Amino acid sequence: MQISSTTADRTGASVSQLFAYPFRIFFLSMTVLALVAIPTWVLQVSGAIQLPLAMPGLYWHQHEMLFGFLSAGIAGFLLTAVCVWTGTERTHGWPLVLLWGVWLAGRLLLALGADLPAWLVQGANLAFLPLVMIDAGWRIWHARQKRQLMILMVLGLLWAMQIGFVTRLDMAFSYGALIMAMALISIVGGRITPAFSSGWLKRHGQDSSVIKMVPALDMAALATMVALMLSLVIGWQGVASLLALVAAALMLVRLYNWKGWLFAKEPLLWILHISILWVPVALILLAGSLLAGWPTNAWAHAAGTGAIGGLILGVIARVSLGHTGRPLVLPRGMVLAFVAIQLAAVIRVLTGFNLIPWHPGIGASALLWLLAYGLFLVRYTGVLASPRADGKPG
Repeated sequence: MQISSTTADRTGASVSQLFAYPFRIFFLSMTVLALVAIPTWVLQVSGAIQLPLAMPGLYWHQHEMLFGFLSAGIAGFLLTAVCVWTGTERTHGWPLVLLWGVWLAGRLLLALGADLPAWLVQGANLAFLPLVMIDAGWRIWHARQKRQLMILMVLGLLWAMQIGFVTRLDMAFSYGALIMAMALISIVGGRITPAFSSGWLKRHGQDSSVIKMVPALDMAALATMVALMLSLVIGWQGVASLLALVAAALMLVRLYNWKGWLFAKEPLLWILHISILWVPVALILLAGSLLAGWPTNAWAHAAGTGAIGGLILGVIARVSLGHTGRPLVLPRGMVLAFVAIQLAAVIRVLTGFNLIPWHPGIGASALLWLLAYGLFLVRYTGVLASPRADGKPG
């Protein structure tokens, strides 16, 4: 079911409200970056513009999508969720302004800092994830919630990949970062997707016991992806290909246990199931690239556009409603946004295999990406910048 944006969503909207809760400013900023970085990259790679980038264009593109776009999504979700998990006061006001400023400084320095010292650009970009981990970590520590430490561990490994990437400009670290991003999807998606799906079945009078969560399977998938990341960075291609196939099989079993086909009529759920399905697809394509020379950019964009881009869009569409006291009813146009992001991934992967000519494929994929996140920007800016509908703080 969909509704249009209401006048209430725009009443009382203000910049200060964006800093009332981490998800507000980071979801909005991440969306703006998504809409700016992709066309900028297309124009840069085609020679239409030449920005004074602080690193070569391809590396800039990879860094901004992995450590600009993704990191903002992580901050918005994690710093919101951890307050709920631990029952602690949210980060807001000036502390949140300063944290967001660190993220923004990284984006500007990388885009315009060709003549600046490398230590300044690198330092600004490497500062953000540790600050997010510290904010979340002290809450988890005081609440003694050991279960959440897995997320911090994977975030630490993601940060290690960023260190290697920005200091050495080595693609192995960006590939390792993609694997860690999928490991985060494995953890977070493995919690919210079956939980939301089970709740939906209960509300509709159906048997929720068909949704199964197997902790041992979850841990096996996570451990396999961590080992895969290490193998890729070290250069053990044979081992990495085997681990990629094992991780893919484990993820497919998990998805089968979540019964995604039952939710074809609920877009807030099918977007999660389909986006996570891109994780095993990307892992299989990775194995193919290592064993049979399949194009590397095919698995990278299956992971980046399909899994990361799709899941983030689905999560922020839901979180932005729930945490502003609004019913979980999608604004008009968001189903189209969900379809567009999935088509963008399909077209980009097919373009990687030269099944679609490069220029039309890149252009179509970029336009669909812009449509998806553009619709979110139009429909949710008022939601994110306005007070909660139920009058509660945040």
